[in-house]
Amino acid sequence: MTIAAILEGKGQEVIAIAGDRTVAEAAALLAARRIGAVPVLVGDAVAGIFSERDVIYGLAREGVAAMERRVSEVMTAPAVTVKPSESVLGALALMTRRRIRHLPVVERGRCIGFVSIGDLVKHRIDRIESEAEAMRLYIQTA
Repeated sequence: MTIAAILEGKGQEVIAIAGDRTVAEAAALLAARRIGAVPVLVGDAVAGIFSERDVIYGLAREGVAAMERRVSEVMTAPAVTVKPSESVLGALALMTRRRIRHLPVVERGRCIGFVSIGDLVKHRIDRIESEAEAMRLYIQTA
């Protein structure tokens, strides 16, 4: 199974932010959408990722003044990305190895999606449960 299949199931809407917005605006977006991170885009290209961790680190370093900084100043860059053809297991391994929870999906330089570790784990659990049910049915009818 590939990342493209995950995007088909969850949709390809990408909630993103521009690097010239403030940390306060980005934090408000995360809170309003109840999400943990957004890609930072320049046009359709991924410049970095802004996450709730960036807010916490900024507040710890600078206090409330961090909220007035530009997203581009505090984002994690460069962003680790995947192609839609990447396998779900490959993406999970990458996320584990790099200790990240979100991956922009990039095709021909454009951000076409955004997946979280939760999206990938949910997919794996659903797949395992489906296979177990098929096995139970097979055993019952044998």
